[in-house]
Amino acid sequence: MKKTIKSRIALACFVLAFIPMAAFSQEKAKPWPVPAEFKSKANPIKSSAASIADGKQLYLDKCANCHGKTGVGDGPKAKTLDTPSGDFTKASFQAETDGELFWKSKTGREDMPSYKAKMSDEDIWATVNYVRTLKK
Repeated sequence: MKKTIKSRIALACFVLAFIPMAAFSQEKAKPWPVPAEFKSKANPIKSSAASIADGKQLYLDKCANCHGKTGVGDGPKAKTLDTPSGDFTKASFQAETDGELFWKSKTGREDMPSYKAKMSDEDIWATVNYVRTLKK
């Protein structure tokens, strides 16, 4: 009898611990559709040593607090977010077009703030050039 109760308690604890993790992984996979005109939009800022350096400074000032210094999503603020901050070094992120990254940064959603009023378009494009260097 005692063994059965302990087994049920252990099972209940496992289920209660697993449910939030399952919800988190579903949030992680939530699609973020981008308007067609932005998917094909080319980056007007040429990727150069200067634009990458500018983008890196902007990234460290505006993005690293959530996305981490190396872009893996481990910034000090990341733990406080309701949604994962993402890993910029993953192939799935790097497969997105420059236009998609620009649009997501400019418009934001949920925990990701909009940078429309915080950064110029040129600064967002330079930041896109920098995050392209954050590959595994």
